[in-house]
Amino acid sequence: MNRRTFLRKPAAPVAALFERPAAGSDQSPGKGETVNTIANKELPTAPRSLAGIAPYTGPWGPVQAAHLLRRATFGSSRDEINTAASQSLTQVLDRLFTAPATPEPPVIGFSGDPDFPFGSQFVTGNIEGWTARCSLRAWWMGLMLKDTSLVEKMTLFWHNHFVVLIDTDAGILNSRFGYRYVALLREQALGNFKQLAKDVTIEPAMLSFLNGTDNSADAPNENYGRELLELFTIGKGRIIGPGNYTTYTESDVQAAARVLTGWQYSEENINSFFTESRHEPGPKQFSSAFGNRVITNQGDQEYKTLIDLIFDRPETAAFLVRKLYRWFIYYVIDATTEANVIQPLAAQLRQNGYNVAPVLRTLLASEHFFDAVNIGCMIKSPMDFVLGTLRQMSVALPPESELEPSYNCWYALVDSAERMQQFIGNPPNVAGWPAYWQTPQYYEMWINAMTLRWRNEYTNELSSNYGYVVIVNGVSYPLKIEIIEWVQSLPAATAADCNLLILELVKQLLPFPLTANQLTFLNDTLLPGLPDFEWTVEWQDFLSDPNDMAKRNAVDSKLRAVLRQIMGLAEYHLA
Repeated sequence: MNRRTFLRKPAAPVAALFERPAAGSDQSPGKGETVNTIANKELPTAPRSLAGIAPYTGPWGPVQAAHLLRRATFGSSRDEINTAASQSLTQVLDRLFTAPATPEPPVIGFSGDPDFPFGSQFVTGNIEGWTARCSLRAWWMGLMLKDTSLVEKMTLFWHNHFVVLIDTDAGILNSRFGYRYVALLREQALGNFKQLAKDVTIEPAMLSFLNGTDNSADAPNENYGRELLELFTIGKGRIIGPGNYTTYTESDVQAAARVLTGWQYSEENINSFFTESRHEPGPKQFSSAFGNRVITNQGDQEYKTLIDLIFDRPETAAFLVRKLYRWFIYYVIDATTEANVIQPLAAQLRQNGYNVAPVLRTLLASEHFFDAVNIGCMIKSPMDFVLGTLRQMSVALPPESELEPSYNCWYALVDSAERMQQFIGNPPNVAGWPAYWQTPQYYEMWINAMTLRWRNEYTNELSSNYGYVVIVNGVSYPLKIEIIEWVQSLPAATAADCNLLILELVKQLLPFPLTANQLTFLNDTLLPGLPDFEWTVEWQDFLSDPNDMAKRNAVDSKLRAVLRQIMGLAEYHLA
């Protein structure tokens, strides 16, 4: 991947930027997604890296620490990076894999809804409507913003994997179902893949979203059984006939649907339950892909046997490992990477009984993860972009004790990410966000004429002197990078030297160094037409009288100009 030119492709009219893949194409799991016509046309076949999963033993410092924290969390401050760099890789991983305490449930965080009082809890009963869904999404965004472990990054991963839409158009109606679903993903974020597959199969949100509650002996519904095989566990292998793959066949989908009959959910009790009379009691015959196994009637335990059957196949482990790889490393999985990384990790996953944490730790501690080719090669997702900007520059939000401003500011971030085409709780379809499966474009789908505009507007507002303003009940809450305070946190000699200062900003905001020409351009932005010593004079003059607004504004405007330019670079969109 050419990191410096991915935004410089030939321009095209906005109306011509997208096309839909042919119906039934392998490019889309039957759900037709928009594809940027100027993105990748094919994937490279030459090996990107020869490194495998052996433990990384190379240099450890701010560069490596920043790379790990960018991928494992939603961005880190300069202090967090320096702290990690001062520790060992093992110590940093220990912290990343330590789950925080279970968060308090969301509340109704927006006033003015007569049906749902402000501050009320998500407890029992049916909560529908805009206020409840927005409160759930805002609370979730707040957790992602605060978390410094792997838990929230993996919770979002599982949301992209076991997709449920928290939406009235095509998803679930009850927001308490949505909360239960998100809480389950968080609880199992670093847990056991097989157990999570069992739990989510009978989770009320999933029973509602993929029609499991409609699946009965009289009218088997294949919706969940199909997605369980195609998207959630074993995946499509090589096609061997209409609807048949080396990993499963159409008859397996039908057999899985019959196994899953009888499960329903309760709106009142917010749980699932099994009705024996709705269950198909007969034997379920599976194909040679599953060793011609037969599942006989086991009542409410039968779904567990189905999951065990699927997880007995080695393809299931490899399918998940590939998705983890594309989430944390890169989208190209060439033959060398398949042999050196995917298959050994898949074997480890099976040996560990499908516990994810040991496998993920091996990946993040590997020589492959820290190979230079895998640093700065990932186009940031909207979540990484929105949250990372705030976290990298330590942008302050209202204290959580101020409930309504907090929820409103968190939801403003939800709204920003939605404009950039990643709406939490609402992936575009059951396959998840196309950036993680749409070949050969993958991450490039995050960047188009519309999303690039919103990305630039977001960073421009945060780096302006008025900030990204959220208004709550007539009161303004500006989210703003306090650039002077950030520079004051640097060593005095660095802050007073324009070139060292620019290098520090680049090191904090970008995944790799800039060219000499780019650094010269940034110097000219900070000091247009002036010699370098002018910055030292201005900065020292400000420090001598920080309450003088003229002096403060002089350095503030220059710093914001260079900050805006750095955030406008193509490199800023990479992680």
